Parts: sequence; C-alpha cells; structure tokens
Amino acid sequence: MTCGRMQMRKTNLLVRLCLLALCAAPGLAAAPALALDGTDTPASIKPVLPLYKNSLHALNQAIEGLRAGDAASSIDALKYAAAGGQSLAQWKLGRMYAAGEGVPHDDAKAYDYFLQIVNNYDEDTASRREIGIVASAYVAVGVYSLNGLPQIQLKPDVARAQELFHFAASTFGDPNAQYNLARIYLDASGSQRDPRQAAGWLYLAAEKNHTESQALLGNLLFTGQGVQKNRARGLMYLTVAVENAGEDPKNRWVAELREKALKVASDSERQAAGDMLVQYISRR
Repeated sequence: MTCGRMQMRKTNLLVRLCLLALCAAPGLAAAPALALDGTDTPASIKPVLPLYKNSLHALNQAIEGLRAGDAASSIDALKYAAAGGQSLAQWKLGRMYAAGEGVPHDDAKAYDYFLQIVNNYDEDTASRREIGIVASAYVAVGVYSLNGLPQIQLKPDVARAQELFHFAASTFGDPNAQYNLARIYLDASGSQRDPRQAAGWLYLAAEKNHTESQALLGNLLFTGQGVQKNRARGLMYLTVAVENAGEDPKNRWVAELREKALKVASDSERQAAGDMLVQYISRR
C-alpha cells in the first residue's frame, strides 16, 4: 500500500471518529436532524395556518361561540370578521362595547363599529338580511350624535342626528328611528318644535308595537298637544303601552302617564277606551 493511500485511510478514520464524538456530545444527541425533504421539520418552525379561511368563516365561528355562551373566545373572530367588512360582526361588536357585555364598556369603539356600517351602506348592493342591522346602526350613530361623545371630541349635533333618524325612519321604517325623530320634534324649542310631525312618526312606530311611542302618542292625543284631542283614543294607547312596558323600572314613566290620565278621564272616556282596546287587539 502506498503512502498516499495510507494517509487517506487515516483521514477518513479521523473524520468518522470526530462524527461519533459529536453525536455523543451532551445536548446534541437529542437534537432532531433537519431533513432536506421536509418530512421531519420541527413543529416550532412549521408555518402557522390561519385560524379563519375568510371573514365569513370567522363570523360563523364567532356566532357558534356566542350561542355556546362563550363570548370571550368569540371576540377575536368577530374582530377578524368586522375587519373583513362583515356588517353583522361590526354590529355585534358595537352592541357589546356599548353595553360592556363580554368586553369593557367603550362607547368610542361602539361608535366606530356602528359608523363603519353607516359609511359602508350601499342601497344598490345591500341584502335584505342586512336592513335591520343597518337601520339599528343609523339609530345608534344618531343617538351618539345627539348626545355627543367627549371621549372622541364628538360634539352634540342635533341636525346630524335628525338626518340619521329621518333616513332610517323613512327608508327602513325602523320604529326606534321614528321614535327618536319624534322626540327631536317634541324636545325642540320655538318654531322647531312640531308636535304634529312628532305624532305622525309616533303613530307609525306605535303601530309596530313600539312601547315608548305608544305612550307618547297616547299622551299627545289625551292632552291635545299639537294634535286634535281624543282622550279615549289617547287612553287606549296609554293602556297598551303600560301592558307592553311590564315591570321594567326604566318604563315607570309610562305607567305614570296613564295614571295621570285616568285621574281626569270620565267614565264614558274609559268605556270608549276599553272598546277601542278590544278592536285594537283584534286586528293584531
């Protein structure tokens, strides 16, 4: 054997010994080998798959969580869906932040989500299933505009609120919008106050069984404020409103209006109101 071949064998033996030593070294034997074919890629560096296929998938996941009573785990899915333009997700988040349900109470975030719905509404492309959501968002933004929101330096703007309420009241026939629009006409001062206009919008909402509208309409008719007085009909609407209001403390004012009317109503007016009530219920 030549000297060159002996030297090569020694070199190869040395390489094998070095490799064996490395494999036996503490902390290295347990380390996984990185295969070039990708079959043994460690989990720590595998690509993370997205949780949601798209915004609609995220919305469905959120709805399932909400139905299961797990609001907390649905928040991320709702935010993902809302960012993808899902109006139902934006509406739900707006309601949750406004009420502080499942998330900290935050009117600024609620206002932002409702405003996204209003700004993105397109009557040519909106589906009928979205109408209720859009109408509710218009009312919510209108209420924030009416009262102002110091948190984001949003000043009270009655004109803007009236415009939003009027759009939702006339375009969608939303009873909450009709009620709020009527309140603007009733609460205004001077020539801006218009009880007759208010009564018209209250009637439309009252026929949709809107409790507060029934109470205010009944009071207007009973007292004759800006409309032709009809005490029996007014008492009938007040009675319906009281029944719909139930025991909710926030609706105590409804019962007080009816009690005040009953104190001055004649027996004939009460009888007539009872007859009207029977007819009212029969056509429901």
